[in-house]
Amino acid sequence: MTLSLFNTMTRSVEPFRPLAPPRVLLYTCGPTVWNYAHIGNFRTFLFEDLLRRWLEHSGLDVFHIMNLTDVDDRVIKAAAAAGKRITEHTEPFTQAFFADRDYLRIKPAHVYTPATQYIPQMIALVERLLERGVAYKGDDGSVYFALAKFPKYGRLSRLDTRQIKVGARVASDEYAKDDPSDFALWKKTDAEDESVGAAWDAPFGRGRPGWHLECSAMSLDEIGRRFDAQTLDIHCGGIDLIFPHHEDEIAQSEGATGQPFARYWMHGEFLNVRGTKMSKRFGNFLTARDLREQGVDAAAVRLLFWQSHYRQPIDFNDEALGGATEGVRRLGEFHERLRTSGGNLPELVKNLEAEFTAALDDDLDAPRAVAALFEFVRAANRELDRVKKEKGTGALAAFERVARLFDVLPTPKAVDPALAGWVAERLAARDQARKSKDFKAADAIRAELKARGVEIEDTPQGTKWRVA
Repeated sequence: MTLSLFNTMTRSVEPFRPLAPPRVLLYTCGPTVWNYAHIGNFRTFLFEDLLRRWLEHSGLDVFHIMNLTDVDDRVIKAAAAAGKRITEHTEPFTQAFFADRDYLRIKPAHVYTPATQYIPQMIALVERLLERGVAYKGDDGSVYFALAKFPKYGRLSRLDTRQIKVGARVASDEYAKDDPSDFALWKKTDAEDESVGAAWDAPFGRGRPGWHLECSAMSLDEIGRRFDAQTLDIHCGGIDLIFPHHEDEIAQSEGATGQPFARYWMHGEFLNVRGTKMSKRFGNFLTARDLREQGVDAAAVRLLFWQSHYRQPIDFNDEALGGATEGVRRLGEFHERLRTSGGNLPELVKNLEAEFTAALDDDLDAPRAVAALFEFVRAANRELDRVKKEKGTGALAAFERVARLFDVLPTPKAVDPALAGWVAERLAARDQARKSKDFKAADAIRAELKARGVEIEDTPQGTKWRVA
């Protein structure tokens, strides 16, 4: 393996070595399905998609788990406001997430773990932590993790452990960065929890899981049952999850197993919209379905994200999206040229594959790999213009391997059969006009086609057309 990845735990780029090669156990924090996932969430999910694709391309056998948080503070509040049970409230947003995932061409995880389907595993994990003395039942009826019993707490986020408030408790799922206190594993239910169906019986009291508990219980259950493992190879998420979420996951997982929870921690940076962190208050809150409804090609979104490293912030704006859309168009045209005219170009292919591999092996340096792809397109076009009669499929195969790993070729447009029939009739009339040397009529038909959004190109193999 020549792949190296940035490990948040060590703050360094390290050679990637799976625990039991070629198997790779990958866990990614998924959406909280209280609402639609926004495009910032999908920036993280797309970085994870590239990671998985490159691991698999490198010959590794990836097993990918992603959670779906369908019970937490936000879910309960949203369900209560809507007058629904949590399962009734979250199901449409879960299905919307899957539709958005498919639109953006993200490979489905091998297993999705909705939190509400793993309550027995969560209860068992809390019992284990109580037995090991690293958890306790508070006087408020909830169960808390005792940070004082886990001296390694804070390694991932580089917290100053002198600031930990020993004995202080925090029950909220998300809390301030300056509040490292004993966190809730299991929360005693209140009337609102009961009203929306977020309450379960447990030996230590009726309640519901804390948000942090969910990921530990679900991932440990899946890798334990399937692979007799207690350690993930890679755990991913956005940088906003480092503290408290991932820090707390480490504490409760390792507090229960005594083994490292994950060997590599990888985190994606934020996405800004028009230069400002996305929020409804700033009017720049974008969801994947917004882009889909605007007719934005998923390939353009993917290419835009690959033009920034996953550990660098990215600005999502109309100009950047327009540039990515133009880039996708150029890739599509080049792909069509290779499909129709061929070409081997062995030196250019060799350079592309070497540079592309070196870039992605270097902590998924997607911008460098994208640059190599477009340099190949420019150089190949020049060479094909010069050597017009060259045949072969070497260049096409290499281009498709790279373009399809990034998955940035244009989405084929569905063509109305009636339009296709009309275009065929007009092209036949144009061919006849050209044979008769009536170029004025031929130009008029081209203009007629353009007015209907149809672009044409005359090639040695005949006239090609596409909907612009």
